[in-house]
Amino acid sequence: MNRKKLILGALLVLGVSLFAWLSHEKPNLQPVLSTAGIFEENSPDHHHTGKTMTIIDKQGEVLCKMARSAFAGDKLYTAEGQIYLVNKVWGDRAQAQFEGIDQQIEAYNEYYTGQDTVPAIMELAEKKNGNIAVYHTHSSESYVPSDGKESVPFKGSIFQVGGAMVDTLKRKGFEVKHSQNPHDPHDNNAYARSRRTAAELMKNEPAAIFDVHRDGIEDANYYRSQIEGKNVAKLRLVVGRENPRMNSNLDFAKRLMAAANKMHPNVVREIYVGKGNYNQDLMPNALLLEAGTYTNRREEAENGVAMLADAVPAVLGTASAAPAVPGAGGGTSGTAAEGGSWKALGWIIGLVVAGGLGFLLISSGSWENAKKRILSFGRELTGFLGPRRPVLRRSGSEHHAREKKVPEVYEPDGSEVLKDVKDDLTKD
Repeated sequence: MNRKKLILGALLVLGVSLFAWLSHEKPNLQPVLSTAGIFEENSPDHHHTGKTMTIIDKQGEVLCKMARSAFAGDKLYTAEGQIYLVNKVWGDRAQAQFEGIDQQIEAYNEYYTGQDTVPAIMELAEKKNGNIAVYHTHSSESYVPSDGKESVPFKGSIFQVGGAMVDTLKRKGFEVKHSQNPHDPHDNNAYARSRRTAAELMKNEPAAIFDVHRDGIEDANYYRSQIEGKNVAKLRLVVGRENPRMNSNLDFAKRLMAAANKMHPNVVREIYVGKGNYNQDLMPNALLLEAGTYTNRREEAENGVAMLADAVPAVLGTASAAPAVPGAGGGTSGTAAEGGSWKALGWIIGLVVAGGLGFLLISSGSWENAKKRILSFGRELTGFLGPRRPVLRRSGSEHHAREKKVPEVYEPDGSEVLKDVKDDLTKD
């Protein structure tokens, strides 16, 4: 019985290792293994329409307004590259401390600014074919000035905003899968329901996948802008930090913000890295974006996402030529191994091994007896596998002899075998 338990324990370790290898070989086709995915199936939904969380710096200057909750440890990245870390939260206000300038954003801003002209970037982008996926976790979200209400169950106008992004990408030669599956109600299980939709879209192996939302703050002017003569609702890109692919998702967001703001100045306000997963563990180029707020006009949001869509193919098309930056996540390649997933696997394998050793020690009574059992198991496993018998490759003459039904003789000395076969053939 004890030997059977030892064998089962070894097979369990081997199985986990095999899963790790498979996940490493095809990271773009399977969700990575993460402790967040094991112990918490849904990302908590901290988005509340009509409420405003205001983030300020130490001097009291407003850095960000949003309808989602803030948590200590969240980060804000401005379009210019400033990093702010949220360290205090009270009520509907939070304070963030300045942490410096992000080298990646600086490098990407310089890279896209270094292009000869915006049309040149777009021309390059239009040569890049592939497919993109778009869906909507909060399918009831709408825009009051255009729709008369902030939400329309199961068919909010957020679908039309996503459609404006889809149309722009299609004009650039992309195949786009736009899911209009509803995921109502707007509750903590919305992301669990939309995960099924995202997983279905992943079967087409998209180059990027976007979950399109709108914010819920009352201040329309926080997002409203005039860009190139158009009324536009600016965008926020959101990355979940409870996500083993966070570094890759964040790198993709930085590239996208830099390229979009080069083509259409300041169309992306910021990147927010907040508590949650948001199904972004499914692939490196997965993002949540917020197009304006519910007090903006829907047409303003449509203009904003269309401008962002101009940059999507540019980023995907020039990923290999983009500058190497310290700490870059490599998210645009879609093939980089994810450090977080391997840490989780390491913990799981370590726990399995530690548990097995603990059980062995307790059942054996002493380290000496445990060592004897391990050695005995090793000998048993070796005996089970058995030594491989050497196989002699047949020569052309031997193959011919077999066709003539000449008996095959296997001896340690291969030359003797060939000699016997040759003698038989000579007699024939």
